[in-house]
Amino acid sequence: MSDTHAKTPVWFWILSVIGLLWFAMGAFDYSATQYRFDFYIAEYTEEQLAYFYGFPAWYVAIWAISVWGAVAGAVLLLMRKKAASLMFLISLISFIIAAIYSYGFTNAMEMMGGIGTVIFSAVIFLSILGYFWLARSASASGILR
Repeated sequence: MSDTHAKTPVWFWILSVIGLLWFAMGAFDYSATQYRFDFYIAEYTEEQLAYFYGFPAWYVAIWAISVWGAVAGAVLLLMRKKAASLMFLISLISFIIAAIYSYGFTNAMEMMGGIGTVIFSAVIFLSILGYFWLARSASASGILR
């Protein structure tokens, strides 16, 4: 019996591991902020901490879905599962909702250092979008099952 799935190229494994490490940093940021790790929150001003801890519960939930959805997507890539596409899509939609709220309805730019925070958010957006595209392409080419 022959395997109908494409052989997994080395570049796929490299990108999958890089993605997991990248998105794990976001998960760490979320966890360190929400669990208020002393060494982590010590880097922020009192005003910034009040900003973080003043988010409505729905926003914190959307943030969690975005972060953990991307981590799950990266894990599913490593497992070669088609569900990675769905997880990255969920993460992407959640990220967009969070960004609209942050930049449209709060003073995120002022609180987090101006244009640098917008650029970093754009990098995160492009990362999630890129990994969504990778998962879709890998699925279409038979790398993911």
